[in-house]
Amino acid sequence: MPELPEVETAARDLAAQITGQRIVAIEKLDWERMVETPNPAALHALLPGRQLLQIGRRAKWIVATLDADWTLAIHLRMSGNLSVHAPDTPADKHTHLVLMLDDGRRVFFHDPRKFGRVRLLDPAGLHALDAAHGIEPLSAAFTPPVLRDLLTRHHRYLKPLLLDQTIIAGLGNIYVDESLWQARLHPLRHSDSLKRSEITALHSAIQWILTQAIENKGSTLRDYRTGYGQRGGQQEHFHAYGRTGVPCPRCGTPIERVVVGQRSTHLCPTCQPVRGRPTRRTTPS
Repeated sequence: MPELPEVETAARDLAAQITGQRIVAIEKLDWERMVETPNPAALHALLPGRQLLQIGRRAKWIVATLDADWTLAIHLRMSGNLSVHAPDTPADKHTHLVLMLDDGRRVFFHDPRKFGRVRLLDPAGLHALDAAHGIEPLSAAFTPPVLRDLLTRHHRYLKPLLLDQTIIAGLGNIYVDESLWQARLHPLRHSDSLKRSEITALHSAIQWILTQAIENKGSTLRDYRTGYGQRGGQQEHFHAYGRTGVPCPRCGTPIERVVVGQRSTHLCPTCQPVRGRPTRRTTPS
C-alpha cells in the first residue's frame, strides 16, 4: 500500500501538472464502489465544472482543493495510481476513473485491485477526514517531546502504535520497519518503555527515512508509480524491510522476519534487541 512518501510524491506530481485546470467531465467511472461519498450519481452532478485550486496530502490521502468549498480526496490503497494523459491516450480495463480537464488532458485512476477510494467532501467532511488522523510526522509540530507524549500515554508495542493512523499519520509497514531499524529499536518494545535518547533517535529516524523516501520518489515493490508513470527508487535503500536472510548493513547478522500485529515485520536481532522480552516473539498487538 502506498505510504506517506508515495502519496506525497503522487500529490506533488499531480500539482505540478494540473493545478489551475478545471474538471469538465467524468469520462469513465466503471467501479462505482470506489466512490465512498457522495453517491456516484451525486459525484457526476457535483464534480464537473470544479477547478483544481491546490493539490496536497493528508495522511495517506491525496487531497485536491476545489472551488465552491469542495475537496476531492483520493486514497490509492493497495494498487492505485494517478497519472495525467494526452486526450488520445486510451484507458485500459484497470483504469476505473477518468476525469477530463478543460485543456483536453485526462486524469486516470488506475487500480487493478479495485481497493482505491474517492470522496467528494464539503467543509464538514474535510474536517472529519482531518480529525480522523493523527499528527503529520514531517510537520513542524512533530517534535521529540510530542513523540514522547504520544508514546508514553500508551502501553502498546511500538510497531502497532506507529502504524495507528489516529496517532501518527501516513506511516505504514515499510517505513516503520525502516525507522525502527535506523533507531535500533525492537518492534515489540513497549511504547512507554523508551528512554529519552531512544525517543530522540526514533524521531530522527522517522523524519530522515521519510525525507529520503520522498527524495527517491517512494518505493516501487509492485504496482506503485509516480504521477509521471515512473518507478520509485527507495526500495534500493532498504536496510530491513523485505530483506529476510540478508546480512544487516550495520552488523552482518541476517535480517529476521516475524509477525507483529498480523503484519510482516523485518528486523536485525542484534541491532534491535528485545528488552523485557514479551511472552511470545510472534504476537498480535
